[in-house]
Amino acid sequence: MNAVVDTSPLSLHWWQAVPNFGDAISPVVLSHVSGRKVVHAGVNKADIWGIGSLLQVVKRAYTAKKDLRPVVWGTGLLHAVNGTQFTKNVDIALLRGPITAALLDIEMSRFGDPGLLISDVWPHDRTPNGKIGIVPHHSLMDDLVLTALLDSDAKYQLIDPRDPAQDVCAAIAACDHVFASSLHGLIVADAYGVPNSWLAPMGQSRLKYLDYAAAVGRAMSAPIMVEDIPMVDLPKPDAELPYQAGIDACKDAVYASFPKALRAGGVA
Repeated sequence: MNAVVDTSPLSLHWWQAVPNFGDAISPVVLSHVSGRKVVHAGVNKADIWGIGSLLQVVKRAYTAKKDLRPVVWGTGLLHAVNGTQFTKNVDIALLRGPITAALLDIEMSRFGDPGLLISDVWPHDRTPNGKIGIVPHHSLMDDLVLTALLDSDAKYQLIDPRDPAQDVCAAIAACDHVFASSLHGLIVADAYGVPNSWLAPMGQSRLKYLDYAAAVGRAMSAPIMVEDIPMVDLPKPDAELPYQAGIDACKDAVYASFPKALRAGGVA
């Protein structure tokens, strides 16, 4: 007798308030790993939480025990939280990084952001195009200093995080180098092996960037200001990322930690 494969949709919560490719790739990656269709769900109805700094939302929703017990898979904190009781009411398969784990008082030896799998979903040959991509956080799109930099030299390419996710990923994959204040600008660049630099996330919490960097073993000092980009000594566009082994380990952890029960045809 042939086994019955579960093809019912998985319910995932991701942020939809502002179009943002980092959030938009969450259902794409989940569908890739699970083999199932993925649908958006409200905070109280999600089967799983994936890409994003969403654990504050999880905390608010699951401080009290509910009938539904969602899976946390690669999600991280945006800032420290008061109280960790909510972690008893969810199943934590994987956290984005060790800072999140420490703040939640959770013992965990492997970490990873599911966004690193995007290069497996939408592969691109690494053929640098001579452009220096700039991926600002969506809140910084109209920054006057950024506009002046883009106008100063045609080699600078603005990559709008509000554009369709597949277009954004393709643009990042083609660049010689990427500067990003969008966390997933950095993560997607890492996924495609594109050298990248942390651009100052004006008005944004820095915890999520450092959390991810610690997960992949990346030395991440103070971020670069937009006006300082022309002075940065860039590595060769085909240079291997010095923390590639950490990226590979995180990708392995993301795949390995995904619950079998949530895969198409999976069993607990």
